[in-house]
Amino acid sequence: MCNFLRNLSLSPGPTWLLRFREFALLTNPEMDPSHPSPNGRKTPEGRGRFRPLIFGEALFDHFPDGSRVLGGAPFNVAWHLRGFKANPLMVSAVGRDGEGREILDRMASWGMDRSGIQIHQTRPTGRVTAHLESDQPTYHIESEQAYDAVGIEGLPPDSDLNRAAVLYHGSLGLREAGAAETLIHLKDRLKIPVFVDVNLRDPWWSPDEIQNHVRGADWVKVNRDEAFRLLDLPVDNNFDLLETVARMRQDLEIRNLVVTSGEKGSLAVTEAGVIQQSAMAVSETVDTVGAGDGFSAVLVLGIFGRWPISLSLRRASEFAGELCRIRGAIPPDADLYARYLRRWDYAD
Repeated sequence: MCNFLRNLSLSPGPTWLLRFREFALLTNPEMDPSHPSPNGRKTPEGRGRFRPLIFGEALFDHFPDGSRVLGGAPFNVAWHLRGFKANPLMVSAVGRDGEGREILDRMASWGMDRSGIQIHQTRPTGRVTAHLESDQPTYHIESEQAYDAVGIEGLPPDSDLNRAAVLYHGSLGLREAGAAETLIHLKDRLKIPVFVDVNLRDPWWSPDEIQNHVRGADWVKVNRDEAFRLLDLPVDNNFDLLETVARMRQDLEIRNLVVTSGEKGSLAVTEAGVIQQSAMAVSETVDTVGAGDGFSAVLVLGIFGRWPISLSLRRASEFAGELCRIRGAIPPDADLYARYLRRWDYAD
């Protein structure tokens, strides 16, 4: 991969942008939908045709002990969907640095399409730095990262974008105007269902900006505390949750609003009414980081499978609970995903 990056010439467009498209099938045969999926078997035809477009950050969390963890909510969701044999198109950007190469290599090892990844010549690959203050972790999200500069001119060709069936995005990756404009371009161009996964990360958000991003969306997922913060209400309050989110859905013209509340479960407010789901019991919690991203990935999968929302909530809760029992947000275990597909008797 290192030699490939050194030998790759700049494509037309901004001088900072490198593209993999012309070389994709040579360097990453997994991008071919007929290529075997991570567990060695061919991708089932139906799920392999499901092409969610995932827009947003890919980054590394850096911890005081020197360890690093690959993540970013959109990247995690794309990873899970590939584990479930879908064929996600991740649209993001990395730096021309070692961590950028590592992200591309990890994507290739998992059979993920890299053609939507732009490479920035001057900005670094996304980084979050964890610090300990009074034995409590705090996180500093670096500014001016590569994923903040995803450009319209670097997007995959229309022939590839037109295959997308749903557009998923978070909120952190929209903090700069350029990336936000690229997302608006995609929404206007594709006119497909939009799933917004709200992740409020201080200081990189404002109520007005996030409300603009979720307004009119087909699907929005938010946790309880974020819902209250988004409505500028105190988190520690006695307001009725259902009444509050029902108002939020109506005021922001959201078609399906899903609210998660940790151990208290989740609920969905839709045109058909309210569906509630209890949290799945987890006997031994090891790591809750990334459970919400797994929950979102199953909801996206349910859109493709046309599952009833009650079924999507239950299955999302099951998978999120499973992730709490293992270390890491994106397990490289194809059998884990296969077990859930078999359990759900998932038909294409």
